[in-house]
Amino acid sequence: MKSMLYPLLSHEVLGACFAVHNCLGCGLLENVYEEALCIELESRGISLERQKYFPVYYKGLLAGSYVADMVVSGKIIIELKSVNSLKAVFESQLINYLKIARVPVGYLVNFKNERVEFKRFVVPV
Repeated sequence: MKSMLYPLLSHEVLGACFAVHNCLGCGLLENVYEEALCIELESRGISLERQKYFPVYYKGLLAGSYVADMVVSGKIIIELKSVNSLKAVFESQLINYLKIARVPVGYLVNFKNERVEFKRFVVPV
């Protein structure tokens, strides 16, 4: 697997996150940042699915589901947070989401603080 998947799309996604944070600042609720990020990405001509449902199967049977905050161009999952600090459990969640959705790249993005905090994850699909 290439070490840098979707470099242009990743660049646009991060640029959109920074643009939203620069405009709105820190400390708002997650849903406000989600809406603003959707507006920003769509204004850049980037397709996305918001609150995308993914079923979770165990031994061939539906065991539950999860909802991704955002799937960009079917290639990148964005999991948004507005918390004091990113925790390992958020990272584990996103990695599991990537595996379940069979999407190779994900960003965990936190808008809560003075600077946007983000972590990029790549998993084999």
